[in-house]
Amino acid sequence: MGNDEHVYSPIRRIVAGHDESGKSVIISDGMATNFRQHGPRRSTLIWATKETPVDFLDLEDAGQWNLGTPPPPGGTRFCIIESAPGATYPAMHRTDTIDYVICLKGEIAMDLDEGSVVMKAGDVLIQLGTNHGWRNETDEPAFVAFVLVDGTPKFDPRLPAPRV
Repeated sequence: MGNDEHVYSPIRRIVAGHDESGKSVIISDGMATNFRQHGPRRSTLIWATKETPVDFLDLEDAGQWNLGTPPPPGGTRFCIIESAPGATYPAMHRTDTIDYVICLKGEIAMDLDEGSVVMKAGDVLIQLGTNHGWRNETDEPAFVAFVLVDGTPKFDPRLPAPRV
């Protein structure tokens, strides 16, 4: 099966919050619908914040925001990326963020300026604004969760320009 034929899996997104009286309730429960297709990769935005600390009583559905790769300035971005079997992303890139990356299913390789590392289901990566690229060299899809937290430096001549 080629990359063009891959069928992407829906992701159930449950949001728990508070009602008007302050009681904890389920605000929404359904399939996440805010995704971007990038060739053999689908990135689904799960949630984001505009700042930290975050006002968690705000009922705006942050999973529907239109964001680029990095989070809003001072905020966070949580997404799940499904990489089709055989997918490669040759473009190296970086963001001015600390990323918490969790391989949920399958296996994915991260290429760095010097070397690469393969993540398998259950592996966790802490990425400190590194220049990197991704590839799935297996015949199974890979599901990877990303939490990007805005960080500094915003400019350092030793680093490549960040993705916006």
